[in-house]
Amino acid sequence: MTVYFCPLYSGSSGNALFVMAGNTKLLVDAGLPGTAVASALASIGADPAKLDGILITHEHADHVAGAGILSRRYHVPIYANQATWRAMERRVGDIAAGNRREFDTAQEFYIGDVGVCSYPLPHDAAQPVGYRLSAGRVSVSIVTDLGHFSASVMKKIAGSGLVLLESNHDPDMLKRNPNYSAFLKHRILSEKGHLSNEEAADALESIVLGGTRHIILGHLSGENNMPELALRTACERVARMGLIPGEDIQIDVAHRNCVGDVYALEEAL
Repeated sequence: MTVYFCPLYSGSSGNALFVMAGNTKLLVDAGLPGTAVASALASIGADPAKLDGILITHEHADHVAGAGILSRRYHVPIYANQATWRAMERRVGDIAAGNRREFDTAQEFYIGDVGVCSYPLPHDAAQPVGYRLSAGRVSVSIVTDLGHFSASVMKKIAGSGLVLLESNHDPDMLKRNPNYSAFLKHRILSEKGHLSNEEAADALESIVLGGTRHIILGHLSGENNMPELALRTACERVARMGLIPGEDIQIDVAHRNCVGDVYALEEAL
């Protein structure tokens, strides 16, 4: 089975990811206004009224801002663990009882043709998770909003066909940023904050050794990072591993403010 993946938006100002396999169409997060997410879906030929679910990673506004309106307008179920539901209730508003779906973190379940496996991430939210989404022997993993990359996370995503990996900031840019308070800088740099470019490169090395050959760098900060800097840091790391970017391994950067490419992952014969 072919799995299609599109980072509609991925950045500190809003996140929404689209996954399709067989007849199943899902969003992971909806952190922009509902109209913006619906428009982004339409631009890649996906009908928001035919979504089978919205999977929420955590309750921060850049991940849930449009989830409630999309659920109400198109009758789409929202999936989240109990702690996240409690934390995001005010932001998403009233959700029809039948569209409020709760799961236990690490519980595996199916939405149509897609197997869903969630796993805990170290971030300053109620109970944040990443997802591994599978169809047949093809899987896509989402690893954003985490302060450090652990062996337990690596175990959950090993061998994924594609990984969306956070590469949020350059520490020097962050430390020099006059618009960020000392408290906010400390939060971002903490063990429950966000991965820097170098930390992402460390994680990328483990992910590549685990068998993944396609990584998309995501959740870049608009003020404290640059796409070319994140990409260069990652490419330099895999080059030191003896791999040639673009040949042995594919590394891309997800867009913050415009719809990204649609990637098709085929099941190996």
